[in-house]
Parts: sequence; C-alpha cells; structure tokens
Amino acid sequence: MTVNLNGRTRLYPLLGDPIIYARSPDWLSKHMAKRGMNMISLPLEVPEGALETVIAGLAATRNVDGFSLTMPHKTAGYAYCATVSETSRMLGVVAAIRRNKDGSWHGHTTDGDAFVKAQIDNGATIQGARVLVLGAGGAGSAIVISMLEAGAAEVAVHDVDTARAQKLVAMLQPKAGARVHVGSGDPTGFDVVSNATPMGMAEGDPLPLDPARLTARMFVGDVVAGHGETELIKAARAAGCRTADGDAMVVAVLDVMCDFVQEAWK
Repeated sequence: MTVNLNGRTRLYPLLGDPIIYARSPDWLSKHMAKRGMNMISLPLEVPEGALETVIAGLAATRNVDGFSLTMPHKTAGYAYCATVSETSRMLGVVAAIRRNKDGSWHGHTTDGDAFVKAQIDNGATIQGARVLVLGAGGAGSAIVISMLEAGAAEVAVHDVDTARAQKLVAMLQPKAGARVHVGSGDPTGFDVVSNATPMGMAEGDPLPLDPARLTARMFVGDVVAGHGETELIKAARAAGCRTADGDAMVVAVLDVMCDFVQEAWK
C-alpha cells in the first residue's frame, strides 16, 4: 500500500530509545493507508529525560493527533495523560496516546488487546475458556486484563516472582472475583496458554513450561516477536496445538492502534 504525503497528512510518531530497530512505523503507516487514513507514523529517537520536551513540542504541533511509546517511556508517559483507559489506570503504563477534544492527551496500553486479538484471529476461543498466563510484567498484566474482558471463565497467573503475580491478582479480584487467581506453570487442563515472558528472545532460553504437558486441545500463544519460531511455538505445534506467535500480535496491534486513533475522530 502506497503512503501519500500532503499538507493534510496527520502524524502519529513512535517515541523510543533506541529506535533504530523499530519496524512498526512503516507497518503502521501502510496499514493506515490501507484503511484510508491520511496519517503516518514515524520514528523519533527520544532519550530518557527528554520526553517532557518532546511531548510539549508534539502538543504544540497541530497536525499531530497522538503518538505511541516504546521503551523506556511507557511508564513515564503516563504522567502526561489527562485521561487514561481503565487498563492503563490499573497498570500505570501507556503505549498509545491520542488527543482529547480539548487538546489534552488520552492514554491506553495496547499489549493486552493486541495479544487477545491475535489469538482469536488465529482460531482461539477466549469466551468461557480456562486461560493460563505466564508472566505478570507489563505485557502479562495487560493480557490478563484483556482475557478477563474477553470473557475468559478463568485466568490463572504464574510468574517466577510470586509476589508480582499475587499483587496483580489482588488488584483484579475485587472486580473479577474467583475468575482470576495465582497459578503454577503447569498448563494441564487449560484451553489457552499464553507466554508473556521474554523466554525465547535469546538462543538457549529455557521453555517457560514443560512441553510434555501440552496437548492438542490447547491453544498456545507467545508474545516474543521477530525471532522466528520460538522453541515454545515449535513444541506446541509438535504437540498438535494451534498457535499464534509474537509476529501475529504485531499484525493485530496495527488494527488496535488504528481503531484507537479513529475513536477520537467520531
């Protein structure tokens, strides 16, 4: 899809450091063009400590409709949002920001929505499912929330840092009740197994679970993208599982981001 630039083109930059490996601005710009949006994303290398200055400049630039954030700005960016989604409020992080009608910023974290969409797009059924989420960091926490919002009957959270998993569950239980609880790394009995840990990014990483416990009735998803077929996905496919790898999440986030931006245009 060809991206055409003109004086009416809206801007939606990606802020991060380092930024040289980022491919999402190209993918998002082409996806925006495919959806008929006269908007582009472009990478901005913003070092830690310079975020306030850059955001002030973006706020003053009238054809900037928002921006996305990557490391190390997802937590720091929260402070510049006048309003945030419920997920961002609970987690204290933002990944996507758009303008409110009054010119202030509204923030949301897209990781959970994109991951769940990738699972569903590749054949998973979340409604009524028993879900195991491995990892309770930023991505894992967002995924747990999105799984609950998508109608999962049960979400078990496992993290090698048990206190972190317990903190997440304690935060969610007042609303979700017994549907969310701390679990183990054993996938036995679950319908959907989701890896939200970085295991698989480096060669030689151990698997986040025992692959012998995977069965063909399970759907296995992985957040690790850009590293080819991870050992977890390879083991899941060998067991007959349907899968969605991290690259599927990258594809799904394009629609999630476009939907997020266009919501402000209504």
